[in-house]
Amino acid sequence: MQRGSDRLNVHRDDEMKHELQGLLRSGHPTRTEEWHDPEPTAEDDPQVWQNPVAPGRSPSAPMEAVRLELARALGRTSFPADPRELVGVLRDKRAPDALVEAVERLPEDERYATVHALAEAVVGMTEGAGS
Repeated sequence: MQRGSDRLNVHRDDEMKHELQGLLRSGHPTRTEEWHDPEPTAEDDPQVWQNPVAPGRSPSAPMEAVRLELARALGRTSFPADPRELVGVLRDKRAPDALVEAVERLPEDERYATVHALAEAVVGMTEGAGS
């Protein structure tokens, strides 16, 4: 049921979708003014768990990157917890697979009170595995 308050009819709406389809599929920014476009990453942006920073890939483990990515996925409410509980939360939050696998390798009898303690354990485990 139409209420009559639409400015466009169904045919005009379909026509406008067809006109915009090329722009949306082009892969180019669709905004006419440059300041609307998202800014590219800067050199001093923090590295995250994804490429190229991952456990075991670098001789100097990226403690800040690991802690940042764990905190982003887990939050404060996940602690204290053991690795099995944390893996469940990480999977629910769709964390990167490398991060989930690193937490899975931790000893099951340990409990972690904070993200920092968990990050230290993950980094320590990956450094030990790389040596």
